[in-house]
Amino acid sequence: MSRRLELTVTPDLAGIKVDTLLRKRLGLSGTVVKRIKWLEDGILVDGVRVHTDFRPAAGQVLSVRLDDPERRSGVVPAPGPLDVVYEDADLVVLNKAAGVSVHPGPGHFDDTLGNFLLYHYDSEGETADFHPVHRLDRGTSGLLAVAKHPHAQEVLKNQLHTPDFRRVYLAVCEGVLEPPAGIVDAPLGPRPGSLMEQMVRADGKPARTRYGVLRRWGSRSLIALELETGRTHQIRVHMAHICHPLTGDFLYGREDRTLIGRPALHSGYLSFLHPLTGERLQFSLPLPEDIAGLRL
Repeated sequence: MSRRLELTVTPDLAGIKVDTLLRKRLGLSGTVVKRIKWLEDGILVDGVRVHTDFRPAAGQVLSVRLDDPERRSGVVPAPGPLDVVYEDADLVVLNKAAGVSVHPGPGHFDDTLGNFLLYHYDSEGETADFHPVHRLDRGTSGLLAVAKHPHAQEVLKNQLHTPDFRRVYLAVCEGVLEPPAGIVDAPLGPRPGSLMEQMVRADGKPARTRYGVLRRWGSRSLIALELETGRTHQIRVHMAHICHPLTGDFLYGREDRTLIGRPALHSGYLSFLHPLTGERLQFSLPLPEDIAGLRL
């Protein structure tokens, strides 16, 4: 099942180069155009392959292939649990379970969301590859957007850290925050000698996190957070920096598996503009049981 984008050439567009029509009218980037122009069915006019300098006449139909004729990600399909919140021809929104990695890596070759998603595509007869838009740590649960083709991925990535793409995280942290709302503005960088740990450091990359307390849970706080930047472990490091580490955070706080087996962080709300239609899409998920149980 191939995903294509079509444009019927109107009189005012007649005689304009295909390359210009692809970029200016269909919104494809130069990178995407370079990828598709080498495909046998990449760029067609009335069903016939053309080069990017072709000038179609009024009434002709320009068609471009958006999906992947071959997978270049290197991710292998593998069966596994997949909670699909939303899916269409261009993207999928998933509810990621805590403890599942997004990308394959050392020790996780075939048990990640990428593997499960490609297996899902194969079972549905789709030729899509793995094109993640943003990341969630292995221990973080909740909403994650994944594009089905490079054009959708590029458009959505360009929305990141703009008002068009909004993510709200829910977390439980230690202590009661004062003030109950604010911004943590502290640059982040790797901790020397550690392969994964980050830290606040003067020579780090700019990082800003907005937080607001939703309610007190005894000696803890349920908080909502939004990222103005997307640094590794940003929420976890920033909350620890202001002396309110996330409950269960083994790396930046105190691990206590009698309470929860991972950092209490959940991607609870996601909103963005559809990469092709421009329609605003919004999704929300309640707290998972392990985080909700911390109120007791």
